[in-house]
Amino acid sequence: MIIDGNAIAKKIKDKARNCCSDCYRKPNVVAIMLGENPSSEAYLRMIERTCNSVEFGYRLDRFDTTLSEQDLLEHIRALNEDEEIDGILVQMPLPKQISEEKVIMAIAPEKDLDGFHPINAGRLFKGEKATRPCTPLAVITMFKELDIDLEGKYIVVIGRSNIVGKPLAVMLMENNATVTICHSRTVDLEEHTRKADIIIVAVGIANFLKKEMVSEKAIVIDVGMNEVDGKLVGDVDFDSMKDYVQMITPVPGGVGPVTNAVLLLNVIEHFKGVK
Repeated sequence: MIIDGNAIAKKIKDKARNCCSDCYRKPNVVAIMLGENPSSEAYLRMIERTCNSVEFGYRLDRFDTTLSEQDLLEHIRALNEDEEIDGILVQMPLPKQISEEKVIMAIAPEKDLDGFHPINAGRLFKGEKATRPCTPLAVITMFKELDIDLEGKYIVVIGRSNIVGKPLAVMLMENNATVTICHSRTVDLEEHTRKADIIIVAVGIANFLKKEMVSEKAIVIDVGMNEVDGKLVGDVDFDSMKDYVQMITPVPGGVGPVTNAVLLLNVIEHFKGVK
């Protein structure tokens, strides 16, 4: 079965639209971008369309790459203090004169839509209420929408980034799964993947996971996004696996649209926190 991420994303958008239909104002998102970056611009256009589709406010604050660190931090502080702004996104990477760590720290945790602030990360690891990073949240949401019970499942996460792999492992354990984190340098990776009920791949290497590495009973979630010969492909060899495994996400059309949609859930949480 090929998992339809677009269908799941539509359900999330409908829920977001209904959640705020009778609110005293619409939730508002501000994105910040320095300079020009085609990938970042494409991503922000998707976020803008997602916000517009549910009538959330969206604004892009664009600056030149010569902007000083101090000026950016002051702009973020002003957004923190603006009660009409519910969520802030800062597009990375930033120019070399600006510390990404300082920028992440400057965003108020209650307006941190990416869930990157150390307070949100710490709360997540402690099992407390926190803004969850969008990609891990998207994966968990997909399991819930598909009625996949994670309790007792052996899940292998390939990828150890602070943005996907690590927080996702914590969120899976919250659902009583048994989790192993692997990566591109894991010795005898197949020993883990062939035993896994579910494999989630976020390693950033095109077609990294091959058919011979998985069981035909496995569910395969592909978080990767790579460009090969002008075509968007994931970290999984999709063509060889789509008729082999129990379930699999395509790229594009799998985790990506759900990731964009669950951003709305974070916006709603922040909005309701200040209402």
